[in-house]
Amino acid sequence: MTSTRWSALSRTQKLLDLVLLAAALALSLVWASGKIPTRLSDALPSFSLKDAIFFALLLAGWYACLSSLWLYRSRRLSEWHDELTDVAKAVSYSALCLSAVTVLAHWQAISGMVLVGFWLTAIDLLFAVRLVKRVVLRHFRRRGLNQRRVLIAGVGPRGEQMAELFEKYPELGYKLIGFIDNVRRPDVLGPLDRAAEILAANVVDELIITLPVKSFYEEISDIVSLAEDQGIMVRIHSDLFNKRVAHAVAEQFDGIPVLTLSTGPRITWMISIKRVIDVIGSAMLIVLLSPMLAAIALAIRLTSAGPALFVQERVGYNKRRFRMYKFRTMVVDAERRLAEIEHLNEAQGPVFKIRKDPRITRIGGFLRKTSLDELPQLFNVLKGDLSLVGPRPMSVRDFERFDEFWFNRRFSVRPGITCIWQVSGRSNTTFEQWIQQDLDYIDNWSLALDLRILFKTIPAVIRGDGAM
Repeated sequence: MTSTRWSALSRTQKLLDLVLLAAALALSLVWASGKIPTRLSDALPSFSLKDAIFFALLLAGWYACLSSLWLYRSRRLSEWHDELTDVAKAVSYSALCLSAVTVLAHWQAISGMVLVGFWLTAIDLLFAVRLVKRVVLRHFRRRGLNQRRVLIAGVGPRGEQMAELFEKYPELGYKLIGFIDNVRRPDVLGPLDRAAEILAANVVDELIITLPVKSFYEEISDIVSLAEDQGIMVRIHSDLFNKRVAHAVAEQFDGIPVLTLSTGPRITWMISIKRVIDVIGSAMLIVLLSPMLAAIALAIRLTSAGPALFVQERVGYNKRRFRMYKFRTMVVDAERRLAEIEHLNEAQGPVFKIRKDPRITRIGGFLRKTSLDELPQLFNVLKGDLSLVGPRPMSVRDFERFDEFWFNRRFSVRPGITCIWQVSGRSNTTFEQWIQQDLDYIDNWSLALDLRILFKTIPAVIRGDGAM
């Protein structure tokens, strides 16, 4: 596809997106009013000349929002959720733009409910169009249409891997025309030092470099410059290191290309939703459970000397320290007396657990069995120290006794009140199983997984599975 044709398609897609944003605004106005109009004119508020000017300003703002993000780049090699993330970002910026213009133009009809409706509807519409486009294009590519001719620099394992992927997934629409490398094979068009001639003599839409960076740095640098001179898109195989679970994301920082390797969840908008759920959920639970919280605090004060709350320093996100709240279940000097009973530890690994801890108060055993001692941690969730679901925060004592560096990956996400460990036997689980469960949660995280864990936590707590 020529650059002129691609630019025309990109402009068409932007105009379609503007129409969809306007349709989303109209639908959200209808939804907020609760009335189904019989005519199109009834669905929209009356416009004055000033309103028309501000609406034109809004369209310009939307166009800028859409153009500033990578919504219109080639999506052949990207996953659908990456495109959904970009759509959500663009619509979020467009909603902010609508909010700003609403304030300036004094549009009374656009309320908070309309803005929420616009945001949800616009994401649905823009992403639905892209899903249809993705399905249609893949259908054509399987039949040999909309093909891109690709040349691979490097016939090593990475080059062979890319060639096999293009053959395995014809819906990507890549046609391999050959390799460039310093070896003699029927599919090798020539050596690396003749890259300029090979690029000039062939129809090449994309050049994929799979050469080892360490031993071919100079050659890669020269080939990138040659392809740039001839206006050919270059992709570089990003598996530069022997990573096991980290995923790579190409980004730019002030025009400087940066390859980011991370092991945490990739879908950032879902993480934002997780935080919203944490704030709303913890606030509602605090209000609903406030009589119970007060009753437990009073019972602790009446049955043992000392405060109702126990505050301990814990290790949280990326090993940040924070003060975690619990209802006190032990005597006041419990931490000082730990050294006296350290030899009775029944747990494997660095953690300390014994079933009949002499430091536990009369009511403390019940609170631990039912996990009611954890309820004050809802305030930590509200503050942002914890999430409702996540790996349990480690005490400083346990953290300092870690004897494996790979244990520390559990700190790459925000810790939580409950997690897989909480619903699968708790103290009956070995320490290494506990850590592995935390890492499995991190690697497979989704909002649906959080909801499943939350629903499983309630019966697990009622049964008192594995509680000490």
